[in-house]
Amino acid sequence: MLEDLTIKNFALLDSVYIEFSKGFTVLSGETGAGKSILIGALSFLLGGKAGVEQIRSGASEASVTGTFLLPPVNNLDKLGIKKNPEGEMEARTARQWLSIHSIESEDDRIIIRRYIRDNGKSAAWIGSTPVTRADLQSFCFFLVDIHGQHEHQSLLKVPEHRKYLDSYAGLTETVSKFTEKYAVLVDKRKKLAALNTSDKEKNQKIDLLTFAIKEIEDAKLKQNEDTELETEQAKLSSFEKLFSEVETISSILSGDDGSGMVDLSKKLRSASDRACNLDGSLKEIDSRIENVFYEVNDIASEIKNYSRGLVFDPERFAFVQDRLSLIYNLKKKYCSNVNAPLKELFSYLENSKAELESLSNSEQDIAALSKEVAEIEKDVYKSAKEISSARLNAGKGLSKCIEEILQQLGMKGTKFDVNIQEKPGTEVVQKCGPYGLDNIEFLISANPGSPLLPLAKIASGGELSRVMLALKTVFAKEEGVPTMIFDEIDTGIGGEVAVSVGSHIKKLALNRQIFCITHLASIAVYADNQIKIEKGTNNATTSTTVRPVTGSERVAEIARMLSGDSASPESLKHAQAMLEKFA
Repeated sequence: MLEDLTIKNFALLDSVYIEFSKGFTVLSGETGAGKSILIGALSFLLGGKAGVEQIRSGASEASVTGTFLLPPVNNLDKLGIKKNPEGEMEARTARQWLSIHSIESEDDRIIIRRYIRDNGKSAAWIGSTPVTRADLQSFCFFLVDIHGQHEHQSLLKVPEHRKYLDSYAGLTETVSKFTEKYAVLVDKRKKLAALNTSDKEKNQKIDLLTFAIKEIEDAKLKQNEDTELETEQAKLSSFEKLFSEVETISSILSGDDGSGMVDLSKKLRSASDRACNLDGSLKEIDSRIENVFYEVNDIASEIKNYSRGLVFDPERFAFVQDRLSLIYNLKKKYCSNVNAPLKELFSYLENSKAELESLSNSEQDIAALSKEVAEIEKDVYKSAKEISSARLNAGKGLSKCIEEILQQLGMKGTKFDVNIQEKPGTEVVQKCGPYGLDNIEFLISANPGSPLLPLAKIASGGELSRVMLALKTVFAKEEGVPTMIFDEIDTGIGGEVAVSVGSHIKKLALNRQIFCITHLASIAVYADNQIKIEKGTNNATTSTTVRPVTGSERVAEIARMLSGDSASPESLKHAQAMLEKFA
């Protein structure tokens, strides 16, 4: 449960600290006051998008901090942390996540903090531990579920229906493993199809591979040979200039007229030695001059040896150029580009040998791979049938649950059906996909006697919102997320329907914390707590304030939501009556 929130310099929010209670909390205010900014700040805290545009004008940093009371220890906590097929620990609860990441809570509470600076840098902490955005999202998944303003549109995307059903049926992980198994089958089928090419195509491929292997092997290449040859070519191409510079160095070091650095360092060494004999304080300098003397003589000797061996070999130069030209042509034919590292050519050679061997033994490989594919197909089909059976059973339960909730939400007589059909196939080949055998789509009949049709064809915005609320209600029972946030769940509804929605959310909030942004008084009056968001201007600066309203202030806010007039006796009386009846 979210206990408090501290927001600084986020959008129009200057400095906000607000405490929250359990149960149903409504966020209200004039259009444009900034209600969604508060949800945006919370979404940012939970790992949502971070951008410099979120920083309040004139500030250099925006930050949001929240204190969360962890859910009580449940059965999943008692079962312990499970491991995935790779042996990695996977959290199933918030407490398990903290344990895996060695983060300790205090009094069953954890503080989360996140900031974004005007240079684009952002950071986050869970407790006193810095975490990545991915880790933040992973942890907060167990704490808060935000239903965005346009999320109900996902119901119009039929592929999403399969995900909802699998989640309800507890099949998400099972289907994920099935998808991995199916991917292996697809890969094996591709390899089998490649082996089952015509004799003509196979022989052509063998000829091409044989030629390529011979051409590369005949070159007798060595590791890093290309870079070594390029270095040598650069040296030979600039031989005259190099020889001239070396001669200059040699002349400076060992000049014939006694002015070379060798002779000068010798004279310097003798003078220093004599001076040191006259004044012992020059001993350290004398030692350094001695080092210079030996270093200059050593350099002169090495440069002389280098100069003696510096001979231009036109035959070697031609060999280097021819060798580099050969390597260039091989890379051009068999590598991704002519500048690719030589190891890419060696890799192509090894792969070609393996493919040639595979093609040469294709008859045996085809038989073995065909057998393997048949076994995997049998296993995949068996798993797909088991998933399909589980979906059929779960689909009936989900349909019933959704219908019951929709009745409570003012959609009496509505029929909701999780339509599950096997993908089309034949008696010989059963069509299967990465998620199993089934095509899944939600159908609805919003009016008694009307046929069941896809949601996209008949559902209005208000109906979609209520179907999504029903789904959220079902999954709230399954997932046990302690805090839920509905951003404008009242889209397209009003009157008695809004009363039904408010009543339903109130019941849903008996066992969890729920926040709801709404414009409708008939929803707001059901709330246990109400927070008002107001926008104002002070010293030419626009800011948004957030504060709880109770007593007469809440009556006035409900009156404003009813008629736009928070002062008239009639509106206040009506608001007071609604609060007394529904709160």
